[in-house]
Amino acid sequence: MKLAQLNIASAKYPLDAPEIKEFVDNLDLVNGIAEESEGFVWRLKDESGDATNIQLFDDPSMIVNMSVWDSVNALKNFMFRTHHRDFMRRKSEWFHRLEQDNYVLWWVDDDHIPSTEEALERLEYLRKNGDSPNAFTFKSNYTPDDVKASE
Repeated sequence: MKLAQLNIASAKYPLDAPEIKEFVDNLDLVNGIAEESEGFVWRLKDESGDATNIQLFDDPSMIVNMSVWDSVNALKNFMFRTHHRDFMRRKSEWFHRLEQDNYVLWWVDDDHIPSTEEALERLEYLRKNGDSPNAFTFKSNYTPDDVKASE
């Protein structure tokens, strides 16, 4: 099985504002690092090469990122051991802190690319039920075996 992830963020500024320019200007670089990272499988993107124009919420300031990885460690290595880490450290400059969970992880079959609807369902499930084999955060250690055992 592969690890799917969705994360959402509420931008403090319109994406064409000078206050968020550095973030926007580095999307191609960071997305390229993701795609070259060991364990990367897939990421959500439109014709422009990123997902910032894909609207899953009524609020246009909500942006999404969604991807599939070989493992939790592969995703963590990208997040915390590449240039991506520098942008995560600065997220409060560009994004509001959300009161509810802003990301969700879940296991998918090897050949499955999750839909955005599926991802939103997993996020909502996590928000209502907390960590489980169905939808979880990095705080838990659910494995593909846990998913199979819960079915």
